[in-house]
Amino acid sequence: MQHLSLSNASIRRVLAIGAHPDDIEIGCGGTLLTLTRLHPDLHVSWLVLAATGDRADEARASAHAFVAAAAGCELHVHGLRDGFLPYGPEAKEVFEEIKSVVDPQLVLTHTRDDLHQDHRIACELTWNTFRDHLILEYEVPKFDGDLGRPNVYVELSEEIAYEKVDLLRSHFSTQAGKHWFDAETFLGLMRLRGVEARSTTRYAEAFIGPKLVVDLGETR
Repeated sequence: MQHLSLSNASIRRVLAIGAHPDDIEIGCGGTLLTLTRLHPDLHVSWLVLAATGDRADEARASAHAFVAAAAGCELHVHGLRDGFLPYGPEAKEVFEEIKSVVDPQLVLTHTRDDLHQDHRIACELTWNTFRDHLILEYEVPKFDGDLGRPNVYVELSEEIAYEKVDLLRSHFSTQAGKHWFDAETFLGLMRLRGVEARSTTRYAEAFIGPKLVVDLGETR
């Protein structure tokens, strides 16, 4: 397992994109918790496409909790219709709007092979809008059984893994009755990805990096 360290990199701007409330937190919440602690000057832009009513309130409260250690956070919560993102221009307009105000060094979004249509369109629009940026696609476990074969891993400390789960459980009461929304699901996936990554901390989050350019430095 080869490691690429970003610990000394100057990462100041991250954009996290989720179709629904809790998508970002489930898919890359541990990574964001870690980044905000390692880079105290980090600024996070947090975009949720389909959230209304109580779900929108949950999205806002959870986002602020997950990036509490960041230097700043811009929260963009839109009320697009859940399950209908591919239909109509509204989602595209949201991405054009965010593009005008955010120039991220790292973009975190859904994977293109996700079987939920809202997730797929979020990924497609991410690549359409931020094609010159570093984009990592996160995974969301669900009934469809569409977890893939990731090629990028972020080790998470045990403390961060459990903090992620605690924050999910405390901020998304509307999801508590769903059969998949529990600590075992979230910890189990992080533990499995930790096994795949040979994580020294036992836990990891996994991503797909479809396009990565390796900078070997200047030639002489």
